Amino acid sequence: MSPLRLLVVTLKHPGIRFLKNQDVARKVFLQNRLCVSSRATEPFLSGSNSNYVEEMYYAWLENPKSVHKSWDLFFQNANAGAPPGQAYLPDCSSLLQSHGLTQTAYKAEKLVEDHLAVQSLIRAYQIRGHHVAQLDPLGILDADLDSFVPSDLITTIDKLGFYGLHESDLDKVFRLPTTTFIGGNEATLSLREIIKRLESTYCQHIGLEFMFINDVEQCQWIRQKFETPGVMKFTNEEKRTLLARLVRSMRFEDFLARKWSSEKRFGLEGCEVMIPALKTIIDKSSEMGIEYVIMGMPHRGRLNVLANVIRKELEQIFCQFDPKLEAADEGSGDVKYHLGMYHERINRATNKKITLSLVANPSHLEAVDPVVQGKTKAEQFYRGDTEGKKVMSILLHGDAAFAGQGVVYETFHLSDLPSYTTNGTIHVVVNNQIGFTTDPRMARSSPYPTDVARVVNAPIFHVNADDPEAVMYVCNVAAEWRNTFNKDVVVDLVCYRRRGHNEMDEPMFTQPLMYKQIHKQVPVLKKYADKLIADGTVTLQEFEEEIAKYDRICEEAYTRSKDKKILHIKHWLDSPWPGFFNLDGEPKSMTCTPTGIAEDMLTHIGSIASSVPLEDFKIHTGLSRILKARMEMTKNRVVDWALAEYMAFGSLLKEGIHVRLSGQDVERGTFSHRHHVLHDQEVDKRTCVPMNHLWEQQAPYTVCNSSLSEYGVLGFELGFAMASPNALVCWEAQFGDFHNTAQCIIDQFISSGQAKWVRHNGIVLLLPHGMEGMEFSEHFEVSQLYECNWIVVNCSTPANYFHVLRRQISLPFRKPLIILTPKSLLRHPEAKSNFDEMVSGMSFRRVIPEEGIAVEVPNKVKRVIFCTGKVYYDLLKERKNQDLEGQVALTRLEQISPFPFDLLKEELERYPGADLVWCQEEHKNSGFYDYVKPRFRTIVNHTRPIWYVGREPAAASATGNKNTHMVSLRKFLDTAFNLEAFEGKMF
Repeated sequence: MSPLRLLVVTLKHPGIRFLKNQDVARKVFLQNRLCVSSRATEPFLSGSNSNYVEEMYYAWLENPKSVHKSWDLFFQNANAGAPPGQAYLPDCSSLLQSHGLTQTAYKAEKLVEDHLAVQSLIRAYQIRGHHVAQLDPLGILDADLDSFVPSDLITTIDKLGFYGLHESDLDKVFRLPTTTFIGGNEATLSLREIIKRLESTYCQHIGLEFMFINDVEQCQWIRQKFETPGVMKFTNEEKRTLLARLVRSMRFEDFLARKWSSEKRFGLEGCEVMIPALKTIIDKSSEMGIEYVIMGMPHRGRLNVLANVIRKELEQIFCQFDPKLEAADEGSGDVKYHLGMYHERINRATNKKITLSLVANPSHLEAVDPVVQGKTKAEQFYRGDTEGKKVMSILLHGDAAFAGQGVVYETFHLSDLPSYTTNGTIHVVVNNQIGFTTDPRMARSSPYPTDVARVVNAPIFHVNADDPEAVMYVCNVAAEWRNTFNKDVVVDLVCYRRRGHNEMDEPMFTQPLMYKQIHKQVPVLKKYADKLIADGTVTLQEFEEEIAKYDRICEEAYTRSKDKKILHIKHWLDSPWPGFFNLDGEPKSMTCTPTGIAEDMLTHIGSIASSVPLEDFKIHTGLSRILKARMEMTKNRVVDWALAEYMAFGSLLKEGIHVRLSGQDVERGTFSHRHHVLHDQEVDKRTCVPMNHLWEQQAPYTVCNSSLSEYGVLGFELGFAMASPNALVCWEAQFGDFHNTAQCIIDQFISSGQAKWVRHNGIVLLLPHGMEGMEFSEHFEVSQLYECNWIVVNCSTPANYFHVLRRQISLPFRKPLIILTPKSLLRHPEAKSNFDEMVSGMSFRRVIPEEGIAVEVPNKVKRVIFCTGKVYYDLLKERKNQDLEGQVALTRLEQISPFPFDLLKEELERYPGADLVWCQEEHKNSGFYDYVKPRFRTIVNHTRPIWYVGREPAAASATGNKNTHMVSLRKFLDTAFNLEAFEGKMF
């Protein structure tokens, strides 16, 4: 290594410290102070500047004349073999004589300081240039809600002083650092040109936020995409395509406004550029190999996206405005701006096949975000697309909702988790700079509505939506970013909303100044058309012909739409399941085969569940005892709750059914009962999932601890279950009542999804539940399940839990399944099942009737207690203690919804003279009594009362006091077995 190369290496910290210790720094080029030993160390040799010295050296190697004469002399001396200290100490007189320098020291020091100042200036624009970018098309608001101009941006000449520079320095030439690309092929630029190019890149119609990203390569990639001179240029053909897309976007809205002026449609006026923006993202993604794009969005602009991006037939959209249109499908249906769509077509830009899906959603803003991510993850999973090279998602947001809705944050935090990542999502924010009527200054505390994306190091590209070419360039870069780095990216379209929140709303009430300006605002289509006509890219006649062409398409579609008399909601399905239903979208049969399996399969699964399939894998001693207990149960042909679940999952895997279990701490189980993931006690991160070692040919089993989120994760799993009917997708709440944090997903998607959107979904909710102190047709069961909106069960035996999981796949259709799973029953000695209840020919029992001595003498039974879940075991114990087995019958209601009218009718007729009691451990206002009471009364034709036994109404779901809990339990058990408790009482 040459002495000079060695010098550059040693200049790097801590080598620079060595030079300082030699007191060399004070002597560098300071001719007039060469012998003053008390001089303080010079700042330009600090460790933070060693990179600059290295850059200067490599530049000198290429061309000695590219650096200042003083640096040339310094590097010559060092390269000649002079030690670092002596390289700084040329003969004073010879230095002055050979170079004619009269103030060498000052000039050299100033030169270095000025170069470092320019480096800082460039970095300031890269970090904070977006604060002064011209982003608001209206010119009345600062996009970051702050009129303050950062002091380190050169907005006026006097600010040069911040860097120790002056107006006289503007024409000086500076070498550019490697952290910028503004020079293009030039290594040096004048200060004036540097500032000009920085302002052009960072302070015009694009505002870039990316310098918070930790990865240097990613920052450099973004710098190169935006800083390189002349990079944002479009061909005439690209400009013409952009204009045509703007025409379609704007004329579609104009057409709807003319035909249905008094209808709500949540038009896109003010952000018409969104349509060409989305099409650009899709074009670039298709070019890079994407085959399937899944989208989620709010109501604004939805009809336009359906028409001009998804390419839904226009007549299908227009007929939605006809109030006389009759629905052909059962269910409530939904408003037109909530509907989804699935479409396969050829992408014209790439001539490749592209599949587009727009997921239907409710009015609840951002609720669809995790659903889209879950569906995207599933589509990637089934294609083996582990890196997201074939399937991707695009999420559209409003500015107020993006900043205000917590589910946005929850969804972002799934973006890089192994079992939840979709390998990057492109987020497009339609930034109206207003909520419904709320000013952004009252709607968020952050500068931008997009700041939430910074938590996952997603670059944020703000762009003025009235500059279509800037928007297209940003969208191209966003698509490239996602498909290069597989990370999220945000495109913030800073625009305006030409009308109110909807077409019937008057925005002048609350935003008078904004809307005065909006009324004056020239539409973006006219602005861009005038620009292209002026520069000769298109002629006025060509522009007018493009408008007339699309207007004619709309008119013809409108004429055809008048012939539509029936609305088929199934034509708006966002997630079809080809081959699962018949051609009419109906189940191929209305039967459900028995869900029992062969005993040898039960034994095999039990054996694997009790072992560690990997060699040299050391498990916890406590877990060894659990596995040993499982093995004993298997040998005894008995299962507990955890083993029953294991056998249900394992048997489905053998049948080729993918099983996915997600939720907080599900791998081990909140109550330490499951242990589906084993951890080596001696090797970090070494794990084993025995479920994936059951059979040589089996479906994969996915079990994954989720982030501490209910809303986002349940939405994600719902989306995952949308993708295929041939998977059992389960979400387990850590505790049953934690589901209320995800109530929006339950109410708006799970409960009503089929009614609104004809969308089947087989998701399973496992809700740990319990008060712990802390004439009918032959196929009535299946028909009833098909007609309900969801299935709710509260199993009291492991065997029934096993069967209901398997039945979920065996059914010829899909319904959401809600299972109230137990806590104390996980280890209750009575809560076990025999293999005989699970073998071939056995099925789920919707009702488990009395099976003791009471059934032998039904005329002597004085009371029938109906119950569900864990309270059965409390009642069973108390009945035995009071020796009332012959007088009180206990009947368990295992399936709550749909209500098993047929089986309960048989039970009620078996005991015609007995009191009918419903007993629950929950408080009266939070259990099932209000649900079951009218249904029982219907069965008996209102001739017999159904008495309530349980806790009194209460505001809180449970007491925190153990004694209070036990007193209330004792009280309702006494009432339950007091055979005279209801004598003389009115029902």
